[in-house]
This record gives sequence, C-alpha cells and structure tokens, in this order.
Amino acid sequence: MGNSSTPADPPAIEAAGITKSFGRSGERVAALTGVDLTVRTGTLAALLGPNGAGKTTLVRIIATLTRPDAGRISVLGFDVVAQPARVRARIGLTGQYAGLDEALSGRDNLVLIGRLAGLGRRPARERATELAALFGLTEAIGRLARTYSGGMRRRLDLAASLMTRPALLVLDEPTTGLDPGSRQQLWAVLSTLRAEGTTMLLTTQYLEEADRFADIVHVLNHGRVIASGTAAQLKARMGRAVVEVRLAEPAATAAAARVLTGRLALPPGAVHAEDGTGRLTVTAASRAGVVGEWAGDGTGTLLAAAAALRADGVPVADLSLRQPSLDEAFLALTGGPA
Repeated sequence: MGNSSTPADPPAIEAAGITKSFGRSGERVAALTGVDLTVRTGTLAALLGPNGAGKTTLVRIIATLTRPDAGRISVLGFDVVAQPARVRARIGLTGQYAGLDEALSGRDNLVLIGRLAGLGRRPARERATELAALFGLTEAIGRLARTYSGGMRRRLDLAASLMTRPALLVLDEPTTGLDPGSRQQLWAVLSTLRAEGTTMLLTTQYLEEADRFADIVHVLNHGRVIASGTAAQLKARMGRAVVEVRLAEPAATAAAARVLTGRLALPPGAVHAEDGTGRLTVTAASRAGVVGEWAGDGTGTLLAAAAALRADGVPVADLSLRQPSLDEAFLALTGGPA
C-alpha cells in the first residue's frame, strides 16, 4: 500500500555523501558526516535517530533551507543546490512547530499560503475549503488560529503544506506534543494521503508510528544512516526474543535488575528496568550464564530469569516471551534510548 512508483520514476529523494557542519572555524560541530539515502516515490519512509543525530539538519537540506557542505542530493530528480526553486515547487514541509499567523483565521492562513505559492484567489479559497473538510476543520475554518487547540493547529499546519498538492510531503515530528486522540486524527488523514500515493518522509519521536505506518525505516546516528529496512527487517536483525517481567512489588525493580544482570551473566544493556514500575525486559542471550543454556526461541532465558528471581526471593507477578519491538531494535542499533 502507498507505493505507486514505476521503474522510470526518479527517486523522491536521493542523497550521496551529504555532510554538514556548524560553528566557527576551529569550533565546528559535524551534524551530518556522509549521509547516503534513497526514498522511492509512492512510499512512506521514516527517518529515526537519537536527539542530535542530524535528522532536522537533513530535513532542512531536503527542503532547500540549508545547503550541504559536500555531497549531492536530489528531490524528484532536481538538485537541491542547483535547482532549489524547482524543488520547493514540488514539496510540502510540516516542521516541528506549527507555522501559523495567529491573527488570521484558519481559512486566511491557508489562502495566504496558496497565494504565496502562486494560486489565484478563487482556487486558493476552494483548495482551503477542500482541505478543511479533509482535516475535520470545516466548522473552525473561520475562527482565528489563536483559538485552535494544539491538535487543530497541527492539522491546519499540515493542511497548509498541502495547498499546492506537493509530490513529496516532508513531516518533521508532526505529532510531537499531541495527545493520543489528536495523534490518531492526524494519522487518519496521513493514511488517506498515503493511500492516494503521496510520497512522505517522516521523522518522529514515536517509534510505534514508524513501526505501523512506514514502508521503510532509515536509522540515523552520529550523522550517518547506519541501517535501512522495513520495521520487521530491523527487528529481525536483533535475532533475539525478549523476556518481559512484571514484579508483584514495584519497589523491587532495582533489586530484580541486579539479580538478572548478575545471575544470568548477560551483556551490558540486556536488562532494561523502568525504575519503580515493577517492569523489566531482558534481551535473550546465546547463553544464560550459570543458570542454564539458552534455547533458540528465548525459552531458556525466560526459565533462567524465573529461577534467578525465585532464588533471591523477588516476587514475580508475570513472565512472558515476545519478539523484539522497534524501540528495542533502535536501542540495539544506536546504543541510546529510543
């Protein structure tokens, strides 16, 4: 679903060796250190990475807002440095914060964007009405933007990026700060656009969004793409099941983590505990240390964890075995928190 490209189509985004540094001479900080990236037309690609990995810098280069220091990047066949006007005419950008004029109504915000993009007054108003209906803003479109809730502002901002029917929609953390209901509403609209064949590049803090919606996931770390694949492929790269532990006494979380790390002789980072919650996860290892051998499906680690906690008198409410999540795959790839 969402892939309408043909072999003759140029990639929506094609980057090779992109570098970018900021700061004065002698004090420069590298944001991108050689990014190679391809996004096919008709797909939704997610770009994930820890804070400071370079995601927003890369988005700004794609949107022609920042020039790379080196390398080459094209959008829909046009070079972002040599042909920025052609790139801008074909993309829509929704940044991390809604770029609205609070003194204007929702309709006037949309019409203004449309007029600046070259639409006539009547086509701009018609398109604004059409997008208001798509985003569930018909009843509010005449109100001042300052009266909108956070979710409504994000939907209006996204509507503004679609005024010219862009071939590529770039979404830089569009759901950050939204409540679950507003996130659902926004993704309902994005799913409609995706089904219609709109190409999208998404950065997000919510890995479950990438897991659920993205056709392909690119992981950026230290300014480079370190892994690419479907969410299922990235999770499969871990090659290990995950044991979930729920304790009867949340106060015993830290003690349980020490027991599991010590008794099972697991590598650093294999045990993750949410302090004070009574919840822990254990990434299955090839051996369960002194407690017992690991079975290929993780059963041995589950049994070893149960035995270790029991031997130390840590009360367990529940133990279960599951495949790794995208969050855990991300952690394993980047060595940092998801």
